[in-house]
Amino acid sequence: MQQAQAVRRSATAEAAASTTESSAASLASTAQVGSAVDSGIGSSSEYDQDNSGHHLLHAQDDTSDASTDEGYADSDASSFLSSILSEVRRGVEIEGRLYPSYGKHDYGMPIDEKELDRNDLQHHKYSLLLKDRLFVAPISEEQLNTGNSRILDLGTGTGIWAIDMADKFPHAEIIGVDIAATQPSFVPPNCVFEIDDVEEDWPYRQAHFDFVHGRDLMTAVRDWPRLISQAYTHLKPGGWIQLASTIPGALTDDDTIPPNSGYVEAGRLYYEVAQKMGAPLDAPRGWAEQMRSAGFSNVQDEVYKLPMGPWPRSKRLRTVGKLEQIMILDGGFEAYLLRGYTQVLGGRAEDLQIILALAKREVRDPNVHTYVHFHITYGQKPL
Repeated sequence: MQQAQAVRRSATAEAAASTTESSAASLASTAQVGSAVDSGIGSSSEYDQDNSGHHLLHAQDDTSDASTDEGYADSDASSFLSSILSEVRRGVEIEGRLYPSYGKHDYGMPIDEKELDRNDLQHHKYSLLLKDRLFVAPISEEQLNTGNSRILDLGTGTGIWAIDMADKFPHAEIIGVDIAATQPSFVPPNCVFEIDDVEEDWPYRQAHFDFVHGRDLMTAVRDWPRLISQAYTHLKPGGWIQLASTIPGALTDDDTIPPNSGYVEAGRLYYEVAQKMGAPLDAPRGWAEQMRSAGFSNVQDEVYKLPMGPWPRSKRLRTVGKLEQIMILDGGFEAYLLRGYTQVLGGRAEDLQIILALAKREVRDPNVHTYVHFHITYGQKPL
């Protein structure tokens, strides 16, 4: 197994970030730092709603905020993204996208700059969805603020979640692990990044961590029971694990998915790709039982509805949906499907673009009220 190595971005690059984006960086960072910070989305003067798998999502009556303009992703989208996207920060090139070359299995997602920007926006989106929380597991802040507390972030990506946790809990040691060196170097002193494959044996002492976190690891993990078992071994008694992922597949509360939906077909292809890769996309539905089998107690599932587009009545969820829409229109579909469709299913990139064009048209349509599930499972190692 390759030795873990620390990876750091030069402080010079951080200092060179455009001053025109400084206000955006400030907004993004404050929106991502947990429950003590109010994102400003969904104030008491705005309609908001509870969001779980059991609540119906309410669409707004006025769809002026949900553009159907074909140029949406080039104009309004750019302006919207520039207001929240902060400057944070290689491999195998396939169909113009860059993928990691290290790891036990081929990873389905690219790691180029376009994807790294999308990952940072994903983090902001999830923070809004969870009402400015970095995690939902009932871990006391006192437990994480002790001088010897340690947190492990699996598949850390750009490291943005780990950095925010390091800022929020300055007395905790945060380790972010990934198969690609895509993290910044100018980070809080209590945060470090390492290159390693979490599906290999973990190089840490037993009972070492207070919290193990993993988010959006779909197509990255094949053996979930083994990963969960390793987390149990390396957690301290009383420590917690939390896993989270979207489960692709268009859903609606008001029957607005059109017949012969391009989005539904794109989702079906993604499921087929993942299944053949040995990484089924519905794996989150089995996490709870796998955690109990590994020995975890206090295991809970939480399911949130993540809207696909700015159609919800709730301002907070409308912003979440707008972020999701922009990321899909600006290459999100390609990021999920390109490598798998061409290399796993043996399809042609040109044919995929036809399918995705139909799917993107639906995502632009304010009369199509679709969402996907964001699934979170957490559990505690008994004392």
